[in-house]
Amino acid sequence: MNTELLSRIAETLYWTGRYVERADDTARLVDVYVHRMLGESGAGSDAACRALFAILGVAPETDADLDIGIVLFRLVYDAGSPSAIAGAMLGARAGARGIREVISSEMWECLNVTAHALIGQKRAAERLGPHIYLRFVRERAALFFGLADSTMSHDDAWRFLVLGRSLERADMTARLLLARMSAPDDLGWPVLLRACGAHESFIRTHGWAAEPARVAEFLLLDRLFPRSVVHALATAEECLADLSPGPVRMGIDDPARRPVGTLRTRLEYADPKQLPAQLPELLATLQETCVQASEAIARRYFQYQAPVAWERDG
Repeated sequence: MNTELLSRIAETLYWTGRYVERADDTARLVDVYVHRMLGESGAGSDAACRALFAILGVAPETDADLDIGIVLFRLVYDAGSPSAIAGAMLGARAGARGIREVISSEMWECLNVTAHALIGQKRAAERLGPHIYLRFVRERAALFFGLADSTMSHDDAWRFLVLGRSLERADMTARLLLARMSAPDDLGWPVLLRACGAHESFIRTHGWAAEPARVAEFLLLDRLFPRSVVHALATAEECLADLSPGPVRMGIDDPARRPVGTLRTRLEYADPKQLPAQLPELLATLQETCVQASEAIARRYFQYQAPVAWERDG
C-alpha cells in the first residue's frame, strides 16, 4: 500500500464502499420482498418478516408479531443503525466528509445530496409506497460508484473503496442463497434473481426458465456478470494484489488475499454439474472467507494509534 495513504483514510474508504453497497443490496432485497408481501394475501405475516430480518442478519429485538411497518423502519428508515439503508448511507456520508481531499467533489456531492434527500424520500414513500425510496437509494448508489470509477484515480484510495464494495457484495449473495436453501417456499428463484439485480441479465444469458441449478451457477460462477460471487472475489483479489505487490518466492504472504484467492480459484474451476451438491459447503466457506478477509485487512492496513495530545511547556 502507498505509505502516503493514511490508515485512517484507507479504513474510511473501505467502509464507505461497504456501506453504500450494503444500502444498495438491502434496497434491492427489501423492494422485491415487500412487493411480494403486499401483493399476496396474508403475506405480511410475522414469519415472512422474520425471514427478511434473518437474511440480513439483523435481530428483530421483539417477540411481538412483526409487520411491514416494523420491517421498513428497522431495515430502511432507521438512521441510527448501519444495518438499515438510511443508517448505512448516513454512515457513508459521515465518513466521506473526513476524506474529501481524497475522493472527488462529485462523489462527496452525491453522498451529501443523498443524505439530505432521505427525509423527503421517506415522506414520498409514506404516500406512494416504499418503492419510491428504495429506487432512489439504488440509483444514488449506482451514481456514487459510477462517479468513483470515472472521477477518481485508480490508485490505492480507489482500491480500498472497491475492495469494501466487493466483499460486501459477495457476502450478501451468500446470504441470499443460504436463505433460498433454508426456506425454498419463501424465497423463489425469480425473487432471488431480482434481489441480486440479476434477473434481466440471467434471462438474456439462460432464457426464462429459472432452473435452480442455473440460477446458483449464474450467481456464483458467471465471470461476466459484475454482481456474481466469482467476479466480486476476483475484483477483491486484484485490489489486494495491487495494494501489496511485494515479491515473494513462494505462495502468497497476504493473509487477506490468501482466502479470497483460494475460494476464487475453486469457483473458477468448479464443475457446474457438481455445484448443487457442493452448494451448502461452498456458501459456508464463502461467508467464512469474507469474515477472514475483512479481519485480515483490518489487522494489516487499519492499525493506527490515537493522535498524541501535545502539551506546551510551563
